[in-house]
Formats: sequence, C-alpha cells, structure tokens
Amino acid sequence: MIGTRTPFRVSFIGGGSDLKEFYSITNGCVISTTIDKYMYLFIHQYFDNKIQVKYSKTELVNNISEVKHPIVREVLKRFSVNSIDINSIADVPAGTGLGSSSSYAVGLLHAFYAYKNKYVSSEQLAREACEIEIDILKEPIGKQDQYAAAYGGFNKISFYANGHVDIEPIIMDPEVFEKLQSNLLMFYLGSTRKASDVLYDQKQNILSDKNKFNALSEMKDLTIEIQKCMIDSNLDQFGKLLDYNWQLKKSLSKKISRSDIDDIYELGVKNGAIGGKVLGAGGGGFILFYCEELFHNKLRNALKQLRELSFKFERTGSKIIYVGDTLKE
Repeated sequence: MIGTRTPFRVSFIGGGSDLKEFYSITNGCVISTTIDKYMYLFIHQYFDNKIQVKYSKTELVNNISEVKHPIVREVLKRFSVNSIDINSIADVPAGTGLGSSSSYAVGLLHAFYAYKNKYVSSEQLAREACEIEIDILKEPIGKQDQYAAAYGGFNKISFYANGHVDIEPIIMDPEVFEKLQSNLLMFYLGSTRKASDVLYDQKQNILSDKNKFNALSEMKDLTIEIQKCMIDSNLDQFGKLLDYNWQLKKSLSKKISRSDIDDIYELGVKNGAIGGKVLGAGGGGFILFYCEELFHNKLRNALKQLRELSFKFERTGSKIIYVGDTLKE
C-alpha cells in the first residue's frame, strides 16, 4: 500500500493570471501558501483484476476506460495499471476554493510513482498534473494550484508564455510569519461551486474586455507590493491590498461574488477586518479575512452564523506518508 498526503492552498493575490489566456500575453504571478488541510490518497493492488475507486462515490469497473472519475482515469492510462484500489479522504469538501482537485491530481500521481518505485520531482508532479487537468481534460483552470500542492510553502509563483513556472519562496521574519498566520481567519460560506463555471466566464471576459484584462494585470502587479509588505513587516498594508485585490477580482466576472457574499464581506470589514477575499475562483466556499488579534472576538461574533476553519501554514508539499508490503506491477 502507498499513501500520500497533499496540502490544500490559500491564494492571496494574483489569481487568474495563471490562466494561459493571460500569461501567454504577459507574465502571470500569484502569491499563495499551502495550509495544514490535506488530500489523503491510498492505493494498493485489488484482489481481482478490477479497478475500485472510492471518493464521494464508489466505482468498481473492469478496465480503465470505464472509470468515470476523470483524473483517476487519466492517471491510470499514464501508468497502465489495471488492478488497483484507490481511496481518498479530504479534510474539507471539494468546490470550496482550496484547490482540492489539483491536490488530488498531484497526490495521485505521487502515489503511482511510488507504487512503480520511481522517483519524481515536485516540478514533474506539478507539470504532469497540469497536463492532465488543463491539456487533456480541458478544465478552464490555471496552473497555480498544481504547483502549490507539489512544492508546498509560502511562495511567489510566476507563469511565462513559454510554459515555464518559477517558484520563489517568500522569506519572512519568524515573528511576522507567526503574526500573519494568527491574523488570518477563514469562514465557510456554506456553499460549494464548480470552479470551472466561474473561470470559464472569467476567461471569456478577459479575452473580450480590455478593462477586465487590465484589472487582472493590476492584480498581478499587486503581488510585488504584497511581497514587499511581508518582507518589510507591514501587515496592515497586506490586509489593505487583500481588500483592493478583492474589489478588482469581483470586476472580472459577475459569478465571482453574490449579494449575500458581499454582505458578509462588508460585515467582516465593519467588525475589525482590514481586508479579505473569497478563496479560489469565487462564487462560494471559504472567505478569508485579515484581522488584528484585538478584533478577533468581535469579528467571530459578527460572523457566528458561519463555521470557522482554523488552519496553519504548511511548509511542505505532497509527500509519501506510508509504504506497505504490497506487490508492485
């Protein structure tokens, strides 16, 4: 048996500039961190010559072509495995803005490389996950989630027209790191959404509307400013830039926010938050606030109808957590 643990991510600024439609014209850039919420995947040889896949559904099929889970099907094709049992467990539901599908893709690839006794680098894991999700399955998503999940840590991730992706770890004073971590509060909006629906609309808009393309360009440029805030220990400005980024992001598509989400965001700001954003593509899932510790209780009380998700930053990416005595094909 092989087990992998792959972290989810929180993206702070620049999201959307990792779409090919954008970075093929001008370089893209995002700043994100992985967190201590994970996708766990376990694989081992199935007793019969069949494929069993357990996620929110259970599939038991005779061959790869019958597998309905698209990522599983493409990974099995890549490794030509026909007798396997695949089980997944996640700390948070899919469709909540934490990059779960890409963490699944990265973690499953990692598991199969270990199953085949082959070494794989973080770069290769991320690149192959992008190939599967974007090139083969034609999901209208960007590259940031796959690279965040594979590498882990707090990073500035840049995307170039030639396909190259650069990972630059952001180094902060330890006290600033701890303060930033403690001043970020996350709440569940109580709804999930399919990111591809939001991203498809956003992609169409940035291609057809120069103002929306320029807004995304400005979001990308904010990554330089927010990185400087973290290095210079200016976290209040970090919160203000989160707010400005959110206002720009909402302008990219009407599907990114809703009136009830806007009301929750405004309630957060009125009760101590300096800034924040809905995580992921938008439209639902988790909302993140930057709030000084002095106002934490006030903010939590104002949003008591929402479930809070406590988290810490995760410094590592996808990793093998279990290797058992199973036969390798």
